Amino acid sequence: MQNQARKQITLYSDGSSLGNPGPGGYGGILEFKGTRKEYSGAEAVTTNNRMELRGVIEGLKLLKEPCDIEVISDSSYVIKAINEWLDGWVKKDFAKVKNVDLWKAYLEAAASHRVRGTWVRGHDGHPENERCDALARMEAERIKSLL
Repeated sequence: MQNQARKQITLYSDGSSLGNPGPGGYGGILEFKGTRKEYSGAEAVTTNNRMELRGVIEGLKLLKEPCDIEVISDSSYVIKAINEWLDGWVKKDFAKVKNVDLWKAYLEAAASHRVRGTWVRGHDGHPENERCDALARMEAERIKSLL
């Protein structure tokens, strides 16, 4: 398996929170060679950053084998953490870091993959980002209506 080429996956993700904290949702799209799978979910009480990160984690958990993954998100928090901050956070055992539970879940979900992040401007007409935003908002509204 060492020399075998890994699948190239694009993971688009977005999060939404109605209030911060408040009801929230996430939405994502996994893309492989033109095939797409959408996913989404919600939490009753959460923050926008938690939903942004949760969207990435849930997408990674859907993958069945080690892959090369490009995470595309409008969350500079998530993208900078993946590309720049995470190694330092691990070295200092997450001292003074928020959302430690989710960052540890991210590390577990990402462990077998090679992940890099790409930031895109939100609400700027990027089709996949707009779709993820719509999924996240729909989930946030759905859970809000149940409360």
